[in-house]
Amino acid sequence: MNILQAKNEIKNTVQAYLSKNSFGEYEIEAKNQRPLLLIGPPGIGKTQIMEQIAKECQIGLVSYTITHHTRQSAVGLPFIQEKEFQGKTYSITEYTMSEIIASVYSKMEDTGLKEGILFIDEINCVSETLAPTMLQFLQNKTFGNQKVPCGWIIVAAGNPSEYNKSVRDFDVVTMDRIRYIHVETDYYVWKEYAISNHIHPMILSYLELKPNHFYTVSTSVDGMEFVTARGWEDLSYLLYTYEKMHLEISQDTIYEYLHHEDIAEDVFAYYLVYKKYQDDYGIDDILNGNVSSTIYARLFNADFDERVSVVNLVMEGLLRQVNVYSFEKHCTDLWFSFLKEYRKDMDSSYLDHTKAFMSNYRDKLQAELLSASQKHEYEFVLNNIQKVMVDESLDPKSRFDPCTKPFFEQKEKMEKLDSQLKLEIENAFEFMENAFKNGQEMTIFVTNLTMSSEMALYLSSHTIDIYEKYKQLLLIGTQKARLLDELAH
Repeated sequence: MNILQAKNEIKNTVQAYLSKNSFGEYEIEAKNQRPLLLIGPPGIGKTQIMEQIAKECQIGLVSYTITHHTRQSAVGLPFIQEKEFQGKTYSITEYTMSEIIASVYSKMEDTGLKEGILFIDEINCVSETLAPTMLQFLQNKTFGNQKVPCGWIIVAAGNPSEYNKSVRDFDVVTMDRIRYIHVETDYYVWKEYAISNHIHPMILSYLELKPNHFYTVSTSVDGMEFVTARGWEDLSYLLYTYEKMHLEISQDTIYEYLHHEDIAEDVFAYYLVYKKYQDDYGIDDILNGNVSSTIYARLFNADFDERVSVVNLVMEGLLRQVNVYSFEKHCTDLWFSFLKEYRKDMDSSYLDHTKAFMSNYRDKLQAELLSASQKHEYEFVLNNIQKVMVDESLDPKSRFDPCTKPFFEQKEKMEKLDSQLKLEIENAFEFMENAFKNGQEMTIFVTNLTMSSEMALYLSSHTIDIYEKYKQLLLIGTQKARLLDELAH
């Protein structure tokens, strides 16, 4: 299965393992909750899906790469303990608490979350001295003398033998106690993740043209050559930062992330061309509906690579705008919820409600349940509601009305962005229609655009006739259209 299917399978399992009956007991007892073993190539996103699942399920996550550990840190240190059996005293060996088990308890103390995922990576690549410990861990859910706390689901991951010479096979006894999930690379699944997570548009554009360069691991006369999903994502972060700081990108810089000489050279060459297209085509003018006839003429004579690059540049412009709108929309909704709670209970002071909002934010932050964007949204709203001064001696209406003034200013700002975004989407589609008609470029544009979760949500909640026309015409199909429509209801 691909990484998305694996994520859904693990998430469903976690939810099933954590479900409780009417007595507050786990529906599936801990002893029957099989650890999940995820085997797949390196760098395809195994760790990322664990982080996503933990946030989506609102539970904790403790992650370890086991190859970084010794037997002592995994099991604990031995010490002599005296115990009496049948009237005789014996010296026996016990162990201090494992560093890994201690980390789980620390996570519970730090976050307040009593349930979570214990993720052990590279579990089948451990040293000979640690291998028996890993088998015991998978079979009995223990490190040394300590069990993994109840409510914590074990997920382990490893690499197939073709990617790592130190891989150890598990015996039948162990395999019979785990759930084995095999994962393979899938560019088109990663592409959906990449679009929604704002991977650099140059990378998306390049891989649109050369998807076979997405993932490769091979050995040449010069040694190991490899390109992974992790490499593309980390390169994306660097490109954004370098561009913001006006630092030069070199081929060597790209090679440090994409360890394949030919691919790194090709990506660097494409990056230079992509930046030139960015300057030549004036994407802001396209989104504002100001397209010169020379642009259409150039596209008519352009090769397919250039046309696809322009498609992705237009998509980048729209996604950049929908991100701005989404932030303002989420802030507006969060602020509205705060005012709604205040209006419901005006016996409590405005200051008390503000403190409760702050406390809720800090609890979520401490529990590591917020994404970076959600953190910024909370901070935006908190900053604004703290500026409001309320005279508590006034009647409820006179107290409430001043609180709403800055909110309605924010709402107006959001609505202006909404109208602007809708117009830019219409302009983008008109440009695509005039430039490419019903060609392959339009298919790429509509398909990729709706892979963005934020854009998909926006399109599902707004009526944009030209988008609806091409959604039906290009059959983005029946299934995707149905899903988009469901989001709106």
